Amino acid sequence: MINWEAHACLPLHPAADFSPMDALRAAGVNYVSINVGMDMNPVSQIMAVIAAFRTRIAANPDRYRLVSSVEEIREAAAAGRLAIGFDLEGAMPLQEHTEMVALYRELGVRQIHFAYNRNNSVADGCHDEARGLTPLGLRMVRAVNKAGLLMDCSHTGRRCSLDIMAASSKPVIFSHANPLALVEHGRNITDEQIRACAATGGVVCISGVSAFLGTSTPHAGDMARHVAYVAGLVGAQHVGIGLDISFRQDELNDNPPGDYDPDYWWPKAAGYDRSVQRMSYTPVETWRLLPEALRQAGLGAAEIEGVMGDNMMRVAGIAWQHA
Repeated sequence: MINWEAHACLPLHPAADFSPMDALRAAGVNYVSINVGMDMNPVSQIMAVIAAFRTRIAANPDRYRLVSSVEEIREAAAAGRLAIGFDLEGAMPLQEHTEMVALYRELGVRQIHFAYNRNNSVADGCHDEARGLTPLGLRMVRAVNKAGLLMDCSHTGRRCSLDIMAASSKPVIFSHANPLALVEHGRNITDEQIRACAATGGVVCISGVSAFLGTSTPHAGDMARHVAYVAGLVGAQHVGIGLDISFRQDELNDNPPGDYDPDYWWPKAAGYDRSVQRMSYTPVETWRLLPEALRQAGLGAAEIEGVMGDNMMRVAGIAWQHA
C-alpha cells in the first residue's frame, strides 16, 4: 500500500524548513504533493521556490526523491524515501502560454488547478462570479493532458469545474476538497461535482482543514466521516486524502511582493477570518490513525488501502503519461 498525501504547503520561501516532510515520512506517508505557488505569487517567487526545493531534495537523496512516475514512487517507498512532486494552485503562473505547462512539468510540477478562489483569464475561482471555462482554459486543459500532469479542480468555481471535467481526456481530481452536503462552505463541492469527478475515473481527496470539515479541532474521525460520504455517493475507489496542512514558519515572510491583499483572495464574505490565519489543520499523526477511523466508518480493508493512496496511484498512472 502507498500512502499518498495529495496536497501540503510549506512556506513559499527558498529558506523553508523541510522538517515537516520528515514528519510526514515518519507518519507513513510515501508520496506528497508540495505546493510551489498560487495565483497571487509572481513567477519570480515561484521559480526561486522550485529551485530551492529541488536543491534540498537533491542534497538529501537518502530521504527524498523527486519523482515523475508511479514506478518511482514504489521504488522510493521500498528504499524508505519520501517521494515528492510539486503542484501549482492557479493558472496565472502559466502567464497565458500553454507551453508553460510542459516547462513546469520538467521542473517537477505534477499537478495543477486553474484558479485560486478568484477568476482569471483561464478559469473561475470558487469565490467569484460564475462564467465557465474560457477558450484559453480549454486549450490549457488539453495542454495539461498532453504534458502529463494531474488535472485538479480544487478552489475552482462549480460550473467551471464541470466544464474542465467534461473537457479532460484523462481522470480529474480534487486534491483537497470536501462535500458541501456535510458542511456549507464555498470551498466545498456539490454532489454533482463529486459524481462528475468519478465519471472521469478521478478521485476526490478529502481536506483536513477545520472550516471545510466543520469543526474547530479536526481529527481522523472527521476525515473518515467525509470519506464515507463520498464513498457512499460514488464508491470508495474515487476517494483519497489531501490533508492540506499549511506548515507555517513564522520567521519566514512568504507573502507575494508588492500590493498584496489577502482579504481579496480569502474574502470575509465567504466566511474567512483574517484570511486563513484562524484555520486549524488535522495533524500529521492523522495518517497513522486514519486506517482505524476508516474501518470504524464502515470501509473494508481493500477500500481503506485505496483511500490511503492506491486510488491516487491508479489515477496518476494514467494522468502522468505524456505525449
